[in-house]
Amino acid sequence: MRERRVTNVALISAGTVLLASAAVAVALPAGAAAAGCSVNYAVASQWQGGFGANVTITNLGDPVTSWTLAWSYSAGQRVTEAWSATVAQSGSAVTARNVDYNGALPTNGTTSFGFNGSWTGSNPAPTSFALNGVTCTGSAVPTTPPPTTPPPTTPPPNAAADITVNSATRYQTIDGFGAAQSIWGSAWSTAETQTLVGLGPNQLGLSIVRTGLSPVSGEWPTHVNALKTAKSYGSGVKILASPWTAPAAWKTNNSRINGGKLRPEYYDDYANHLNSYVQYMRNQGVAVDVTSVQNEPDWHPDYDSMDWSGTELQTFVRDQGAKVQNTKLMVAEAVNLNYSYTDPTLNDPSARNNIGYIGGHLYGTEASGRLKPYSLAAQHNKPVWMTEWNFHEADGNGSDIWGNPSNPAVWNETLDDIMRTVHKSMESNWSAYVWWYGKRYYSFIGDGEAAYGTTAGVPLKRGYAFSQYAKYVRPGYQRVALTKSSKAAPLEVTAYQGDGKITLVILNRSTSAVNNAVIQVPQNVTTAEHYLTSQNANAASQPTSVNGGQVSVNVGARGISTVVLTL
Repeated sequence: MRERRVTNVALISAGTVLLASAAVAVALPAGAAAAGCSVNYAVASQWQGGFGANVTITNLGDPVTSWTLAWSYSAGQRVTEAWSATVAQSGSAVTARNVDYNGALPTNGTTSFGFNGSWTGSNPAPTSFALNGVTCTGSAVPTTPPPTTPPPTTPPPNAAADITVNSATRYQTIDGFGAAQSIWGSAWSTAETQTLVGLGPNQLGLSIVRTGLSPVSGEWPTHVNALKTAKSYGSGVKILASPWTAPAAWKTNNSRINGGKLRPEYYDDYANHLNSYVQYMRNQGVAVDVTSVQNEPDWHPDYDSMDWSGTELQTFVRDQGAKVQNTKLMVAEAVNLNYSYTDPTLNDPSARNNIGYIGGHLYGTEASGRLKPYSLAAQHNKPVWMTEWNFHEADGNGSDIWGNPSNPAVWNETLDDIMRTVHKSMESNWSAYVWWYGKRYYSFIGDGEAAYGTTAGVPLKRGYAFSQYAKYVRPGYQRVALTKSSKAAPLEVTAYQGDGKITLVILNRSTSAVNNAVIQVPQNVTTAEHYLTSQNANAASQPTSVNGGQVSVNVGARGISTVVLTL
């Protein structure tokens, strides 16, 4: 784990009604025509230290199926109870989410909720609102900006192709793209889990959820509900359980922290401990697909950790691995995919037969020359998963930039560092890419931490960018070969086949668009979809032109495009 940081309003007398109205743009499914809404915030009654408020939302745009309303208080007010909405508060930031019966809002439809709150000194109304993560605009607006270039032209018969897909040549099978829950903190809520794993509008499509395997069995129930939601609501979601340490009494340093080795006489107890976790989760209705033997065996910080050598891992897996049932073992998430922690297991037939996966983290892996195919793992048909990376240097000294969907520093880091390494790991024949926390101010959905400007549970720019892979390259797809013309040379492209589709993910990190790029596939294309995330677009639908087995698209500058071709 790596986290590198790290108006003049008069007092309102009792009974006064205060109204605040704003038109708010609503983030809708790509391709919707327009969105907007108005919000009435009314303090219906007020008494010393407390008040009651009603909020009415009117949808002025296209229909929505769910909503999250966010605002901030400027005078320390706190929400104490609510009805007809689920309301949460972190610092000054407040979010209200629909309940089961009032999530759908047709055009010009309204819904209301209420709450009681506390105040001291003064009780000014919020000055602005945001619905589904988009701030007030004053009127209904298009959900995507009008194109700055003409739509792509239809390719003539047998046009010269810029990207030619060769689906006869196949590489790795994709297991998924994912993120971790809070390892030591609270679990994702049901709504947050659905946002992260769902395939609907403004959902991110993650197909792997990483969770911590605590050394204390009393902590195991913490994440059960979120994991059950991920399994039931998502599509083909896999659960990866990673232990940071064995119980302290089994270790050479008698501590959960600062490394320390597992005593050999406790190897069997540790295997039974891993197995007990898997069976506990199974009895709760959660199948744990992959269980790691150890998170970062080569890193010994002053939090939960445990030290192993590659030979010790080989011995444990060989002698004890078969005791961990109803899951597949992974060895062993070294900080930079250091082969010395995995080669001994791969080279031992008995140990190798007891594992299903090779795992590693991305810290320093590229600099070490290991962001590439792992030939020994491929030789023995063991898929390679990248199971953790955390990189967020754009915030500098903590500037409030992460909640701004078009901040250039956030976007440049997302495209040039995060998404580039996803592309490189796919080219390296790795089968999975798992980011660090899915819910964090620098990650996929906001955590509501006031200093960084995000709203808890609302998708962030980095989440939309990651969804360009996660949502459209599904578990079981296979990466296939392609070639590029000189026109397409600036583009970083991978292609995948599955479910009767060919899906291409295209990074254009250059400052120039590549317009009328012709994609050639072996079969005729029935329909083509194109989604773009850039500094100013979030998974926004883009036009395409189809002619037989050829599709023409405009690939915007400094963006990531996903083109889904249904055959």
